Amino acid sequence: MSDREEPTDEEVVRAASEAAEGLVFSRYAQSEVRDLDVTVTFEDGTLEVDVYLNVPDDDAQERVADEAALAARSAVDELFGE
Repeated sequence: MSDREEPTDEEVVRAASEAAEGLVFSRYAQSEVRDLDVTVTFEDGTLEVDVYLNVPDDDAQERVADEAALAARSAVDELFGE
């Protein structure tokens, strides 16, 4: 195991949130997104990510929200060096 310090809870939440939002806005223009809510908690080593996305006239919004949550988890894994 390396000597580097573990990321703080705040760093974990920020990385996850930024990754989720980044994925959403890589798929949609900001003007297309009516509502986006990314909720991230990291407590006792457990990460919870919930992404709500409202984009008019797009049947793929649920899939994109799921992909955003996965991107958030991947960003946290990278933060921990996994």
